[in-house]
Amino acid sequence: MTTSEPLDVVTLGEAMVMLVAGQPGPLEQVEIFHKRTAGAETNVAIGLARLGLRVGWGSRLGQDSMGRYLLASIQGEGVDCSHVSLVPGERTGMLFKGQVLDGSDPPIEYHRAGSAASRMAPADVDPAWLLSARHLHATGVFAAVSADSFQVTRQTMRLMRDAGRTVSFDPNLRPTLWASTDAMRAGIHELAALADWVLPGLEEGRLLTGSQQPESIARFYLDLGASVVVIKLGPDGAYYDDGSRRGYVPASPVERVIDTVGAGDGFAVGVISGLLEGRDLPHAVARGAWIGARAVQVLGDTEGLPTRAVLVQAGLS
Repeated sequence: MTTSEPLDVVTLGEAMVMLVAGQPGPLEQVEIFHKRTAGAETNVAIGLARLGLRVGWGSRLGQDSMGRYLLASIQGEGVDCSHVSLVPGERTGMLFKGQVLDGSDPPIEYHRAGSAASRMAPADVDPAWLLSARHLHATGVFAAVSADSFQVTRQTMRLMRDAGRTVSFDPNLRPTLWASTDAMRAGIHELAALADWVLPGLEEGRLLTGSQQPESIARFYLDLGASVVVIKLGPDGAYYDDGSRRGYVPASPVERVIDTVGAGDGFAVGVISGLLEGRDLPHAVARGAWIGARAVQVLGDTEGLPTRAVLVQAGLS
């Protein structure tokens, strides 16, 4: 993909090398790990690219072996990485992820403090490249990594919104990255107010808004200025509300939950792609639920993300 082509979606965020345990048990006892890519924004970028959308990702990586691995892997998925810098003297973030057999959340150990991506500043963003796309996807993960990354997230969301582009936002809470719960609520709400489509999970919505029911959580974000709110309900499916249409979509069947990490990113891929393709909201949410269900049945973050051909075969194109 060349930078002269108009993009459908852009996203900015931190990609990390993920070392996935080759066996269950405490991480300190695992001897074999499998190398994968990780990052909420890049998961979504890869998923959208597999469905045939033109996607760009902007970031900073260390000019090291793992930075080169990530860049080659994400470029290999058809994502425009022309605005990803390999920075000499800085390092690429990484994480270790355990393996579980009971469908619970796996243990994860992050090594991302001071990474090249955490030092990304507003001056690193090319507005012309950003505005070449019709949609921006942002998450609360990158916003929480550093003060600079929060400014990048806020600036890009505001720029795209002011230019009449659509913006989606997944709170994707990482409480340990925020100074406090109150700071997290304030920061997430500030960003959500700049989004058209807000995609929280039910427990996230409860923590952020104080409301317990999907209907009232959705109303909170509609009142902040969103035009579409979709609440992820896990095994109970999802609830959607665009101010005039609202309802529930059931979850897709799952034979066995292998790894829950990345399910929300898969869900976002379905909703974003569906809405950008002009599908109605219930169809887009059903697509999201189906892709999210695929994501929990594999070990890595992106193995379950389908191609367009697989989507067509499932009747969700």
